[in-house]
Amino acid sequence: MTSRGPILPGRTVGILGGGQLGRMFAIAARRMGYRVHALDPSQDGPAGQVADVEVVAPYEDVDAARRFAEGVDVVTFEFENVPSETLAAVAELRPVHPSPAVLDTCRHRLREKRFLAKGGFPVAGFAEIRTEDDLRDALVRLGTPAILKTAEFGYDGKGQVRIDAPEAAGRAFEALSGKLGVLEAFVPFACELSVVVARSREGDIVPFEVAENRHARHILDVSLAPAGVPAAARARATEVASDIAKAIDLVGVLGVEMFYLPNGDIVVNELAPRPHNSGHYTFDACVTSQFEQQLRAVCGLPLGEPTLLRPAAMANLLGDLWAHGEPQWDRAAAFPDVKIHLYGKTEARPGRKMGHLVAMAETAEKAAERVLAARSALVSGRSGADPGP
Repeated sequence: MTSRGPILPGRTVGILGGGQLGRMFAIAARRMGYRVHALDPSQDGPAGQVADVEVVAPYEDVDAARRFAEGVDVVTFEFENVPSETLAAVAELRPVHPSPAVLDTCRHRLREKRFLAKGGFPVAGFAEIRTEDDLRDALVRLGTPAILKTAEFGYDGKGQVRIDAPEAAGRAFEALSGKLGVLEAFVPFACELSVVVARSREGDIVPFEVAENRHARHILDVSLAPAGVPAAARARATEVASDIAKAIDLVGVLGVEMFYLPNGDIVVNELAPRPHNSGHYTFDACVTSQFEQQLRAVCGLPLGEPTLLRPAAMANLLGDLWAHGEPQWDRAAAFPDVKIHLYGKTEARPGRKMGHLVAMAETAEKAAERVLAARSALVSGRSGADPGP
């Protein structure tokens, strides 16, 4: 179903997925006077805690999804792995943004890579892997090291393995467990960049500042904005992300992960058709956050101003911080320039994203020093405590 006219404050937005992205979207929506319904398999989830209505049902429950859709005016999502059948049933009843077609492309690594390659966007060499022979042949063409990934259901380093020598092909193929795979040529990058870009129903495109991302154990640790790369590289990254949003016919927001190479080139890594972890700094540091921008786009409103007020940095808070008890929040709060965001998750597990910190400063590096110091203070003085992921 297509949208007709803007969906104005006072009406109801539905979000598929009840995690932290849905929570921050719901906060932005309620601030602008919208009602919010969230559907998620778990009760009392991060989004459900701040939504007007929390619908608890498996994503595979098509009937529940239809009832959910009937109670809202437009539907968006914060979670890529909603089954196609469920999304199709919802789309018959209410407008869904980004479209099911966008989601279908971005949540499947092979379709995503083919879309990027067909569109002429810079992407590393890749190959479809169905058999061990496919893998061995692809390793000859692409060389080693290379990264073997499952085509679906992979994030934060899950579903992927690095292959450093052809002899490791058999063991790597076994790790796919019969799933469709994608082999990607290794990219010797200098750093990872990301751009969150919004696109309206009318085709207006508004990109946020380019962020530089630093990882630990394949999970995003710290993001800095603006990225510490030359202005020409930031301009190129912004241009590529904007062109992708147009080519995929996005309505909503899109996170575009990229590699910045030592020679200055940009290579696109992955797409996320929703707010992105590296864009969390926008909640505090931009005139309009990525979450409000998502709301504006899916409701047919003009997009907001993305200007970065001051250089900023964000540090993730993972469940590891809870290993020796509740973090000492008063110690982080003692940093008056650091914003604490907690997602309301009741169970802390290693590697699970429980919250994040944001600071602004004269430079992004100085802002990063502040959030890292505040994070260290959460567990300072505890025996065996590890302040980082």
